[in-house]
Amino acid sequence: MNSEYEVREALSIDAELGEGPTWDVGSQRLLWVDILSAHVHRFDPESGVNVTSKAPQPVGAAKPRAGGGLVLNLQDGVGLIDVDGHFRWLHHDPVPGRRGNDAAVAPDGALWVGTMRYDETPGGGNLTRIAPDGTATVVLDRVTVSNGTGWSPAGDRMYYADTVTRRIDVLTYAEGRAWDRRRWVEIEAGAGWPDGLTVDAEGAVWVALWDGAAVRRYAPDGRLDRTIPLPVRRPTACAFGGPALSDLYITSARTGLNDPEPLAGSLLVVSAAGQGLPQPSFAG
Repeated sequence: MNSEYEVREALSIDAELGEGPTWDVGSQRLLWVDILSAHVHRFDPESGVNVTSKAPQPVGAAKPRAGGGLVLNLQDGVGLIDVDGHFRWLHHDPVPGRRGNDAAVAPDGALWVGTMRYDETPGGGNLTRIAPDGTATVVLDRVTVSNGTGWSPAGDRMYYADTVTRRIDVLTYAEGRAWDRRRWVEIEAGAGWPDGLTVDAEGAVWVALWDGAAVRRYAPDGRLDRTIPLPVRRPTACAFGGPALSDLYITSARTGLNDPEPLAGSLLVVSAAGQGLPQPSFAG
């Protein structure tokens, strides 16, 4: 089951809680964040240059906007960075002790954002759809650690992980709505916890396993197809990038580790791992 792919360090960096890799087709850069340090990164694989900017708050995710700039899932809601660098709130919803976590852009251009409590209180988070005009609709409430979200190539299925459940669930999706949540895959005890995920061109789901030192690929029927062992205990998310969308980038974390591995917090890459899908930009 283990792959023979070579895992390389794409960028040597000590991220505290690296997360949310997203390939920005327009700039040909990898967007990713360091949540607790409130850093937004833009990595250019060709030059090896990583440009860092400071977000106004801890940032769970940064995604490109269709008209330029970024949309950020922050501690107190969702904010926009305009092309000129100006920041403004799109959806301001502060809750003491809660922060934004992973987020993803749906096929219709809306942003689906997750939240969680800093102390991971059970049921303290939710998954919310943010329309381009800022209208917020809570889709799933009483989740604990809202994480990976992705859509099938046909756009009719949505995958979702509330990490503490050890499950990747699937929902039926159409026209900005998701319903009929049901268990799709369960990660066995001792193999780690499902974190960020991405869906490839064949409809398979790749998921990073926190405390599992691996990325797994599950076929569309839920069958475990591939395991890529990693040199870090806490991979956090994965995404396809590069000009051909064939390189799998993996973020990782150092937080909570008493004796972190030398590569903990680094950005990793597996070249020619598969075939990714272009990710839509936020329409707001």
